[in-house]
Amino acid sequence: MRLDLKMTGLEAVQKELARLGSKDLKAAQVKALNDTGHHIRKAMVRELSSVFDRPTPFISRSPKFVAATPDDLSVRILPTVDARNLPSKGGKVGVDPQQVLQAQEFGGRRALKKSESVMRRSGILPSGYQTAIPSEPYPGSDDGRGNFKAGFLVKLLSYLQAFGQQGYSANITDRSARRRKDITEFSNVRTRRQVRLMNGAEFIVSKGKGSTSAAGRRQGLAAGIWARTGKEIKPVVMFTKPGNYTPRLSMERIAQQSGAEDYLARRLRFRIREAAGV
Repeated sequence: MRLDLKMTGLEAVQKELARLGSKDLKAAQVKALNDTGHHIRKAMVRELSSVFDRPTPFISRSPKFVAATPDDLSVRILPTVDARNLPSKGGKVGVDPQQVLQAQEFGGRRALKKSESVMRRSGILPSGYQTAIPSEPYPGSDDGRGNFKAGFLVKLLSYLQAFGQQGYSANITDRSARRRKDITEFSNVRTRRQVRLMNGAEFIVSKGKGSTSAAGRRQGLAAGIWARTGKEIKPVVMFTKPGNYTPRLSMERIAQQSGAEDYLARRLRFRIREAAGV
């Protein structure tokens, strides 16, 4: 949201205004706007923490504000990577929280995640599907907030050789598999095929019940990625049809609840009196 300065309702500080030069007045205006930016940002953080179930710090700490300056007497508050809207260092470089939250404010479908785009390009994720975490997450796969751990997905996609042109460095090859302690390989005497295990489990992709696997077998599993350990099979990543989000956020409601305009008026009167030495 954007907040512009309106010089109204300042009758109570007319004497102080008369004492100020244009430079001092602008400095007071900038301070008042930035005070209000901090105030609204806190309201946004509270809103994100209340409307979502266990939001990640990436989302809950995403609101930033673009500070006012003497040349631009306005302040913008927005969920973004940083106040300059530039990628930050860390696990989600290049991902803008505004894109993540867009469906939450306007409704509709969310955009594909990076891992989903990789799966789609490699043919693992069928067209028209998105990924979902099982109700009982696979051990070591979730972050405790209902999301997949990025490191787990990278290892899984590497195991499935889903990284396309990056394969020389990202995909598990026969040569790299022999160097990794979490990878074991053996020949299945009964099926006469080479089996590769990661942490003791074989991961298989199903396009859905009744579909045909890469080995030509008829699938009996729901669409997704499954882990097989001996005779036990557990879901790891489920493939689901995208759902439509209903609006849950409202920047207008946040601004109203925070009393942004009244707060700005109070801070402007305070900053004018401060600059006038009253």
